[in-house]
Amino acid sequence: MVLALVQFRLKRPLSPEGATALFEATAPRYLGAADLDRKSYFRSDAGDLVGAIYEWRSRAAGECLYDAAWRARVTAHYGAEPEVTWLETPVVVDNLAGEIVRR
Repeated sequence: MVLALVQFRLKRPLSPEGATALFEATAPRYLGAADLDRKSYFRSDAGDLVGAIYEWRSRAAGECLYDAAWRARVTAHYGAEPEVTWLETPVVVDNLAGEIVRR
């Protein structure tokens, strides 16, 4: 499993309600996305940093999604360029399933 940390540094902070509305507008687009297991949106306490953590089955799957059209769309939606950071996850503690997963 691979994580992609996608962040947007905003010029104006978003309230919790504003962030929720912005996230809800895009969330349906990712339902059923190939090889995407989970996407968790986030907002910093100050509201000036927002984004999502994507849980991918492979980096190649994520890179297919993060194309030029995606970058243009999310830049327009958030008013800021996305920063994508790739993270490997060799061990996961899953308290919901009650297990430790090694990848």
